[in-house]
Amino acid sequence: MTKYPKGKSKACRILQTSRSSLEYQSIKNDSDLIQRLEKFAQDHPREGFWKCYYRLRNDGDKVNHKRLHRVYKQIGLPHRRKTKKRLPQRVKETIEIPESFTHTWSIDFMSDSLTNGRKFRSFNVIDDFNREVLFIETDYSLKSSRVIWVLKHLVNKHGKPKRIRMDNGPEFIAKLAQDWSQVMEIEFKYTQPGKPTQNALIERFNKSYRENVLDAYLFDSIDQVREISDQWIEDYNYHRPHDSLEGISPVNYKIKKEKTVEGLRSATATPSHHLVLQL
Repeated sequence: MTKYPKGKSKACRILQTSRSSLEYQSIKNDSDLIQRLEKFAQDHPREGFWKCYYRLRNDGDKVNHKRLHRVYKQIGLPHRRKTKKRLPQRVKETIEIPESFTHTWSIDFMSDSLTNGRKFRSFNVIDDFNREVLFIETDYSLKSSRVIWVLKHLVNKHGKPKRIRMDNGPEFIAKLAQDWSQVMEIEFKYTQPGKPTQNALIERFNKSYRENVLDAYLFDSIDQVREISDQWIEDYNYHRPHDSLEGISPVNYKIKKEKTVEGLRSATATPSHHLVLQL
């Protein structure tokens, strides 16, 4: 007949384990984290784990990403990944990212429809430096004169860019737009037909705008489109983390780079005082 030790201490010594770890009960409380993640999922249903992580970090919460991912999976938030066929490698043309704000803009059109079936369009303008949304104009019809009006408004607000990148849409190749670009001395850089990757920055932005606004809501009027778009632009520019901008928002990235440039200028500036030579 086998005999077993009666005391817990002796059993722990035989098993070479600590009694404190044997009786330890977790006191983790993730209720606040769960509540915040559920609110993020409700306010931004198309954003995944890393967007939630950087939003918390940018708000000042130094949460560990492993703990956050555990809670994220626990409450069933991960998106299902859609499997796609891998395409053969193609020769890619790299896009040169400007080193300053208001150097190069990218513009493009998008289309959608209201609940009554009426079509509307949006004219999107972003800055290539920090991918900040400069303007989204929405209406049932957007002609070349309307495009020029938007661009004039942005030039007055932000200054004149050196280059504007666009595709070969009929609105952009109109004589009015060409004449205006020559008068303003702004280079209109057209992409090649059938090569949207040459305007990849605005194409990537269009995807986010489509998923978070156009495909996320049913609109009864053009005023609703404008209201929701303005709210989303505010969040996109000032709060939404951007993967290619060190996990911070476009506006905060611009401020960070401006401070870095000012610091370099101050470090290399010539001292204002002069040495006095004593003879």
